[in-house]
Parts: sequence; structure tokens; C-alpha cells
Amino acid sequence: MTLTEQVAKNIIRKLLKGDDYRIEVVTLINAEFLQFAIDFFKKIVDAKLQSKDITVDWYKEAFLNPKLPAKEIAINSGLNKKTIHNMFNSSTKEIVIDAANEHYDVLYESIKNLVETEHELDLTLTIKFKNVAVDLNVSESLIVINTLAVKRAELRGGLWSTAGKRVESPLMKTLCKLYSVDNKYYKAKFKKDNAKGFDREIDFYLLKDGHEYLCEVKLMGSGNPESADAVIARSTNVFVADKLSIQNKNQLDHLGINWVEMRSENGFMRFKHALESIGIPHKDLSGNIDEKLEVIFKEIFA
Repeated sequence: MTLTEQVAKNIIRKLLKGDDYRIEVVTLINAEFLQFAIDFFKKIVDAKLQSKDITVDWYKEAFLNPKLPAKEIAINSGLNKKTIHNMFNSSTKEIVIDAANEHYDVLYESIKNLVETEHELDLTLTIKFKNVAVDLNVSESLIVINTLAVKRAELRGGLWSTAGKRVESPLMKTLCKLYSVDNKYYKAKFKKDNAKGFDREIDFYLLKDGHEYLCEVKLMGSGNPESADAVIARSTNVFVADKLSIQNKNQLDHLGINWVEMRSENGFMRFKHALESIGIPHKDLSGNIDEKLEVIFKEIFA
């Protein structure tokens, strides 16, 4: 699951133009998911063909095999590691294996009961690879479909979250460089996640007279009630968002928080007001922005 440098650049370009950036993330999700589906189908053909005893649950034997990585076992059972961690406050491989097997058994029983109830339903999923074909019955097909659904949900959640985190610092640096802010007036630093014991996120600050002014980036839709709550809780000084509702803006103005709405026409230019409010030395925009971005990206992503 990766958000490439090029995708990050494309997202920043779209944000600066006031365009919707989401197609970049959706395209990445589609690519990741389709590749997973192809690989998964290949493994199914192989596992089904190697099953010597038709009474053996070949899917469980092959796809919940303890030798597989914990993340794969969880997905193959219809769960993901994050859900397991939330359920048991841990996601060690032993816990993942136990949770995956328990959940799979419950899922299998539910599907079995459903198939018996809907006895008029006839579904056969045929997978053909290199001139070898295997047929999956209704129960097997539903298990496979469920696994694909869980995987796409995991990819979707992970990549949307990653997009925001990966773009936050480059976007803020780009805004600063567009307004020729000297790098001594800003910095990005890791935020410690005490619960996990390692640096997880990056916070961005504008610096003036020994003070740090926190900048927050939230690439969410308008009207999100969590947006203002997040900036209030963290004493944010500059809030950069994709879209903001009138209520969001009024609340931020009332709190004295500088905001920038990227989706509005020339929305990023409101960053100049934030610089002026804090007293950060800068210059007005000049020259061709697209040409400046090429230079800025070479510096940021070097």
C-alpha cells in the first residue's frame, strides 16, 4: 500500500488549482485492489487444485495457514489487523490467528445457514488460469467475495488516511515556498505516539520570535463536524482544508484561527493572510505558478 511521490505531487497541484484531488486516491485504490484480486484468484486456483480431500476445508487450510503473514491471515478470514487490535488491544500473530479462525468459523456457519435458507440460489464462480479452471460453489464463492470486500475496505481506509498524512508536510512547504518564506520560519517534526512507542505523524509549524504556530491539514469534505473539533483540541493556529462549511469558517473566525479553503477559487492565496497574521516575512506571488511548482517539487522531494 503506497502513495507514490508522483501521486503526492498530483494531489498538491489539484489542491492549488481548487480541483478535486480524490480521483488520484481512488485511482490508486483501484490499482491496488485489482492487483490484489488477480493475485488472490491465482492463489485460489492453486489451493483448490492441491486439496487432495474434498472433505477438507481447503480455503481455511490454505488461507488461514499459520505460516502466512498475520495481515494476510486476518484479511483471508474476513477481518483486518486494525479491527483485531481494537477488539483485543493487541494484534500479535498468535491473537490474529485465534481471532481469524474464530471469525472464519462463524462466517462459514452463517454462510452455510444462508445457503440452506436460500436454497433456490445457484451460484458458481469459475476461475481459469493458464488453461486450468476451478469451480467454487455458493459457499466458497461468498467467502471469496467477502474477502475481496474486506480487502478493498482496508485499502480504502488506509490510503485515504495515508494521503492526508503524506501530503500535509509537502503541501505546507509548497505554500511557504510559493510565498518565498525563508526556511528558518517553518519546520516539520515528528509527533510521538505514546501508545505505540514510535513516531507516527508529522506536525508542521510556522516559527516566529521563538514561538511555534501549529498548522493543521485536513483533506475532508465540507461540514465535517470533526474538523473544527480537531483544531480546537490541538490549539491549531493555521487550518488548511479541502472544503469548509460556512459554520466551520464562522467557528474558526470566532476562535481566531487562520483558515485556508483550498477548493474555493484561488483558495490557497488565503495563506498570505495567515502569514501576515502571525508576522512571518514573505513575498507576494509572482511568475508562473506551474513553473515554480516544478522547482519547488525538486527541492521538497529531493
